[in-house]
Amino acid sequence: MNFIAPIVSIVIAQLAGIVGSLFTVNSVRTWFQTIIKPSWNPPSWVFGPVWIILYTLMGISAYLVFKQKDVKDVKLALSVYGVHLLLNALWSVLFFGLKNPGFAFFEIIILLVFIVITMVLFWRINTLAGVLLLPYLVWVSFATFLNYTIWQLN
Repeated sequence: MNFIAPIVSIVIAQLAGIVGSLFTVNSVRTWFQTIIKPSWNPPSWVFGPVWIILYTLMGISAYLVFKQKDVKDVKLALSVYGVHLLLNALWSVLFFGLKNPGFAFFEIIILLVFIVITMVLFWRINTLAGVLLLPYLVWVSFATFLNYTIWQLN
């Protein structure tokens, strides 16, 4: 069995997280500690493990779609997925890098739309690929509400 393609797919997804973390790491220890957060804000240690799992699921999902090379719309689905990964990384730049929860909120709405589009396209090609993105959609929906609340509190 060929393990290179699934590993590459997971690494590509994890790279979005790594890029985002470059902007997150310093702000979490400084700026983020000083802003007002809701009482239901998860502890900081939760985010790392959750994102590692979510990026892994994204990578597996993308691999399942990639395997269906002969199916219509695979290139479209993977292209939308690529744009979505860029939007995912961009959110960290806006929220933590620029310290701008307001701008980040509007960007995360666009990200949510791209997640849904990606899920629908993936689902049509491989049902499991779409299902694997459900936890990600739930988490980013929660993050959207958290982002909005932080923006309003500050």
